[in-house]
Amino acid sequence: MDTKKAFVIELNDEKGYQRLIPGAPTTHGMKSGRVYLEPGADCGVHSTEDKEEQLVFLSGTGTAIIGEEDIPVGVGKVCYIPPQTQHNILNTGTEPLVYIFCVTPAA
Repeated sequence: MDTKKAFVIELNDEKGYQRLIPGAPTTHGMKSGRVYLEPGADCGVHSTEDKEEQLVFLSGTGTAIIGEEDIPVGVGKVCYIPPQTQHNILNTGTEPLVYIFCVTPAA
């Protein structure tokens, strides 16, 4: 049986991307990071491929473009994105949009 060790990562307050959980071999496949988007910026269109993704918004306001749907997101909201889904996150506000993403292989 493969056992992994618990660990804690401290969030920094720097602008830009912060890797949090790097994936294997540290975990069983989960990855996460903190994304910091300036007003008007986006993370870029990409696919979840064979993974599912959760976004937890810590500050700001924006739009999650998931497939053909535009969904308002921002502080205090959580967004789920299923496998095989094209998506992008756009900061539509006047303050930084900051969120944590968690990605894990779909069963």
